[in-house]
Order: sequence, then C-alpha cells, then structure tokens
Amino acid sequence: MKSDIEIAREVTLRPITEIAAKLGLTEDEIELYGKYKAKIARKAGGKQGKLILVTAINPTPLGEGKTTVSIGLADAFTLLGKKCCLALREPSLGPVFGIKGGATGGGYSQVLPMEDINLHFTGDLHAITAANNLLAALIDNHIKFGNELGIKTISFRRAMDMNERSLRKIVLCAKGGADGEPHEGGFDITAASEVMTTLCLSENVINLKKRLAKIIVGYTESGKAVTAGDLGAEEAMTILLKDAIKPNLVQTIGGTPAFIHGGPFANIAHGCNSVIATKTALSLSDITVTEAGFGADLGAEKFLDIKCRVAGLKPSAVVLVATVRALKYNGGVDKSELTHEDLAALEKGIVNLGAHIDNLTGVFNVPLVVSINKFGTDTDAEIAFVQKYCSEKGVKAVVNECFARGGEGAIALAGEVLTAAEREYTLRYAYELTDPLKVKIEKVAKRVYGAAEVTFSEVAAAKLALAEEQGFGSFPVCIAKTQYSLSPDQKALGRPTGFTFPVTDVTVRGGAGFVVVECGSVMLMPGLPKVPNAYKMTINEDGVIDGLS
Repeated sequence: MKSDIEIAREVTLRPITEIAAKLGLTEDEIELYGKYKAKIARKAGGKQGKLILVTAINPTPLGEGKTTVSIGLADAFTLLGKKCCLALREPSLGPVFGIKGGATGGGYSQVLPMEDINLHFTGDLHAITAANNLLAALIDNHIKFGNELGIKTISFRRAMDMNERSLRKIVLCAKGGADGEPHEGGFDITAASEVMTTLCLSENVINLKKRLAKIIVGYTESGKAVTAGDLGAEEAMTILLKDAIKPNLVQTIGGTPAFIHGGPFANIAHGCNSVIATKTALSLSDITVTEAGFGADLGAEKFLDIKCRVAGLKPSAVVLVATVRALKYNGGVDKSELTHEDLAALEKGIVNLGAHIDNLTGVFNVPLVVSINKFGTDTDAEIAFVQKYCSEKGVKAVVNECFARGGEGAIALAGEVLTAAEREYTLRYAYELTDPLKVKIEKVAKRVYGAAEVTFSEVAAAKLALAEEQGFGSFPVCIAKTQYSLSPDQKALGRPTGFTFPVTDVTVRGGAGFVVVECGSVMLMPGLPKVPNAYKMTINEDGVIDGLS
C-alpha cells in the first residue's frame, strides 16, 4: 500500500491563485508563499455559509481518522457541486518528529503540499513561539531591573515547537549575580502556549492586542494578577504576530480550498483552528467543514461551549466519527486483536458511541450524523451492527471510505449531512456563563462525562474562589483530562458511570478568556518515544523527503 507522502507526490497541484479564485479571491487579496501556499489578506465578512463540525468518539491511541474524514467530506461536497472550504488546525513539529506524525489527513483525503504544511509551513508557529518567549524575557528583565510591579510568582512559561521533556522544569539564572535571581521555570510545547490560544480566539489584530494584554504572567505577594499589559508587552508581541494572524490557504487532493490556521492543544486549550480562518471560510463558501480536537467529550464540548460563544458561531450539523476498531477497543479488545471480527466486544464497547450521541443530541441539541470510517478489516456484520444501534437511537450512520477513495468515498455521508443541515434548531450549552465556576465544572463533568460527583483539591478550590473574586467568574471553563475515556481514568473504557471527577488545579488564561480546569497532571511538553519518527525520515540531494506521514 502506498504511503501518504507517496500518494501526495502523485497529485498535480493547482497554482494557489487558481484555488483562491474558487473562493472569489483576487490576487490582491492573497499573499503568496511560493506557488502552492498563500495567506489571506482580506477581512472576513458578508454572507455566512453553513458550518459543519466533525468530531469523534473516544479514540484508540492510533486515532480514528477525524481529519481524514473532514477532508474527504469537503471533497465530497466539491464533487456534488457545492462551493466548499475546509478550516483545520496547523500541525506541530513535535508530533511530526515524535510518535503521532503529521496532521494533514491520510490516503486519498489529504491537504497539500503535505510536506510544507507539516514542516514549518508559513512560519506561524515560529512567530507564536517568538512572541511567547519575548514576553517571558520581558518578565525576567522587569524583575531584574527593580520589579516595580511587585511580581512574587511567575506563572508564564517559555515555549518551543518540539517534544523536549528535559525542558519541562528548569532553573533560570542558575549562576545568579548579574543574570538575576535563580528561579524555577520551564518550557511548554508551542501548541500549549496561551499565545497560541489567544491568537486563535482573536477576531482581528486590534482584538489580538487587547487579548494579549490580558495574559496573566504572575502574581504579587497579595495574590493580585499581573498581566502582559501591565508590562507593556502587547504592542511588540502583536508586531511579531502581524502575519501569523492571517489565515493560510492551501488545497486538498480534490482541489477544495483549505484554510489551515492555528493549532492549540485540545486539553489545556480549546483545540480548534482560528476564529479568523473559520469566519473567513464561512464568508467565502456555501459550506465550511471544520473539526474539533480529540473526542466529542473534549473537542466538541469546547467547540460549542467556548468557540461558538466567543465567535457567535452555530454549526448547521455535526458529524461524529466512529470506527469499528475503536468501539471494540472500548469493549476491551487488545490492540493486537482489533482486526478480527468480534461482535461481543463491539456490543460491549458501542456504549461509548451511545454516550457521545446522547451528549450531542441531548445536551447540545445539534443535528447529528454518524460517520463510520471504514477499515479494510471491518466485516459487513460489524458495520450492520453499528448502523442498527445508531438507527435505534434515532441517528443515521453512514459508511465512508474517503481514506481509500477520497471524496468519492464520502458522497453518501455528504448527502446525509446536507439533509441534517436543513434542520432548524436551537443550540444549547452544557452550562450558562452566569453559573459560578464550580457549577460550570460540575455540569460538564456530570452532564457530558457522566460523573457522579466532583471533588476539588484545596489548591483548586482556593484558586476558583480567587478567580471569582478577581472578576473571572463569567469565563467559560476548559477542562483538561484524558482523551481516551469519558472519565478521568484512561483505562476506564466504554461508558463509565458512578465515578468521581477530581479537580486538582485551576489556571486562569486571561488572554484566551477561559479558566483551565485540570484533572490530574496535564502534559504540556511531550517527550519523544524511544524510536521517534525523526529516525524514519530521509531527504535526497533533490530535496525529496520520504518517511513523513
């Protein structure tokens, strides 16, 4: 079977000016980055097309092809004669060279040029890294020269776009003296930086500047928050981000325009592409396909409760991606046995799909279609079982084969989505913004995850009380937990019930405008595996890359 990069290399790319013209963009409204990439220099506005959100059940560690389905679905709409656009996140170099690989889809449903998108792209993540580290430098410099703001504890960390576990915790100014007082610090991967999240939730450059000024960098002895605005850092940070805030335009294998812009983590942040890219796509097309990170309990909840509220968005329909192998995995099947037919395990694990259906239709009230992302090892009996289960829950389940067949393999799915998107409905949320922070957390944990009880550590309770006192009580909550289970325990598969949800820590992200709620420790700087993907890649004298996936 051909690798993703081999398939991508066979495609004759269209000039990006031709792709831009499909959206009605002129050459004056794009900034070229070579022949096949461009940034959009036009402000979003005007008409708004239909927004289709793609999410998923709790995945196996291998992932279930949510991005692949998003791309295949968009190409299917294009084949049906619809004016369609994609809006997806940018890949991070850390996973590309680590264990997960790239994030440009797979098989015959990819965004191109996949090598460029996965490797540096237009430099957005580097600009975000630079703005982040400029702020970090300004904090230490301020303290070095008198600390007029009285910063006692620094909460802001440095960033780099690579998996580097040795930098999670470090000592800065280790020699002291002229370097400054020694203190602890560390690095997060750029995708986990608040600067990344802030950019992705900003509407324009002025809004970005205002948000950057609200990033909390530390606290005084009395517990008062000190911000980037107090340091006067927002102007210089915005200057570094003046190009990064513009959406990037590329294309799919099927020639569908694709905005690839922003890439925040889906646990410590909201896991969605930028508001600017989504709104620009909506204003230029009849249908925009986007996705949210991880399973629906994390990604879709945050898309609906955070991004939709912030940006005034409402999806016309939601696609819930499921795979037979993930459902069997949720039924307790070992990874090595997932390719064998096992209806008993499927019956046991399908309750995970049921939980996500119930959340999306019952809690949020969205029109829903289930997409069965078909693998070659799936049997007819297994597919039929999943479809019957969904039918009994009042939801249509459609097989799609976009990995193997591109847009053609998602035509049936596209048809059902178009039907679902015609339904008028009222979007509901898991909580109200007027609820106290504790109540918001309890509502998500109980209504979406299925928890019986929520507990708060002394540290978390104190921070929540302080956040309310300092005026952050109206913020939405962004809950960080494992993506592999509805519960806090990644080994609790299927649809666990009766569990306790422990809140261990809380962080106010002033620039992003939400409160991060941690359940256990949160990994903000991944490490490399024993044999990283970096060792599998090669490049020849002509610059041709192999091993990238």
